[in-house]
Amino acid sequence: MNFTAAYTDLYQLTMAQVYFATKPVGHAVFDYYFRNNPFKGGYAIFAGLEDVLNVLETLKFSSSDISYLEQHGFEKDFLEYLKDFQFKGTIYSSQEGDVVFPNRPILQVEANIIEAQIIETFLLNMLNFQTLIATKASRIRHSAKNEILLDMGLRRAHATGGYYASRAAAIGGFDSTSNVKAAEDYNISSSGTMAHSFIQSYEDELQAFRDFAQYRPKNCVLLVDTYNTLKSGLPNAITVAKEMESQGEKLLGVRLDSGDLAYLSKKTRKMLDDADLGYVKIVASNQLDEFVIKSLKEQGAPIDIFGVGTNLVTGKPDAALDGVYKLSEYNGEPRIKLSENIIKVSLPHKKQVYRMLDQNGMFYGADAIALFKEDKITEMTHAYDTSKSLTLNDFNQEPLLQKVMEKGKKTQPQRSVAEIAAYSKSRLEKLPEEYKRFQNPHIYKIGLSKELKQERDTLVAKHKF
Repeated sequence: MNFTAAYTDLYQLTMAQVYFATKPVGHAVFDYYFRNNPFKGGYAIFAGLEDVLNVLETLKFSSSDISYLEQHGFEKDFLEYLKDFQFKGTIYSSQEGDVVFPNRPILQVEANIIEAQIIETFLLNMLNFQTLIATKASRIRHSAKNEILLDMGLRRAHATGGYYASRAAAIGGFDSTSNVKAAEDYNISSSGTMAHSFIQSYEDELQAFRDFAQYRPKNCVLLVDTYNTLKSGLPNAITVAKEMESQGEKLLGVRLDSGDLAYLSKKTRKMLDDADLGYVKIVASNQLDEFVIKSLKEQGAPIDIFGVGTNLVTGKPDAALDGVYKLSEYNGEPRIKLSENIIKVSLPHKKQVYRMLDQNGMFYGADAIALFKEDKITEMTHAYDTSKSLTLNDFNQEPLLQKVMEKGKKTQPQRSVAEIAAYSKSRLEKLPEEYKRFQNPHIYKIGLSKELKQERDTLVAKHKF
């Protein structure tokens, strides 16, 4: 995707022009975080960071961007400034693929306030979407256990969002994608089957299968529900599988795309096994999500590969993550956003987040937000309920925000999608099961250090009317 700095909201630029015209451009600290776990779950998987950093390294306004802004009333001296625009800030962040939770900084931007504002929209656009989809993929992986997961949602995705959905799905635990461009660019395994139209274009279903197998003998999957799954599609697939055996090839699988998948998969498995085709896999698709797959597994459906589309790439039913980007410090002074809704009161200052680990290195279920200068946190207090606190002396404390960009340049080597996915899997394995369940998951504790809470309360009292 070819992003320019004009990939932003207009108000970022109108504010930037005022900053530029009225005062010395100050140094700002912004926090990125989200307020609620998606899908009423117990966690989220952070995704999109590498894409954000790669774009920020080269982000500029094009000459056509400048011409467009000139036509819309921006002053010439400000446009001259934008001609040389480059993000030169520093970013601290959780590692991409990590398990993250609401109302604690996931990423922190330090830059002059014009740079920090201009990148806000792009940053939110990329991180909110990929985190949503990676989390959905992780939930589907939790239901599917060790079975193969195929992302096949590009045609139902929100336009080019499908490109990034395939990347996020891989981070969340999917094995492959039907999306050729994403597979090429991100080195994700690509796979696919056939469409009903291919079979319909033939006068005879069996001949359609024969031709497909002849020209695609490797990884050949035959779609068996175009006319009648058990009376037509599957018998014809078995015939072709036997013909492939005689030629030294093997049919990889048959795909079920409609009907009662639990019932049909059991009948299909028996017919394949009776034909000595125990190696042929069963692929299932059609409006799958974590709940349907969980039900299929509980019913003992012998499905080897799940193809998931719409519900994955659209993040159904949530469709969006409520990630926000809030100013927490300006020219070294703390800043706060108040609200009648206490959960929307922001946290001031540059900060660090510490994850509590038990003696076995497992996540205890608590992250403490502290001032950046604090090293060891002895106690954390609930952000809004002062009656709740937790002593932290017995835990190992892992700092989560690491420097990933300095002066506009990445500070860590590029990680592949496969490496990020492996890291995410390892982190999720440290999270106790009660946080992963779909109904009433355990609530992960987020608390404030004493110093940070005092700073926040002081600012609340100062600005409250």
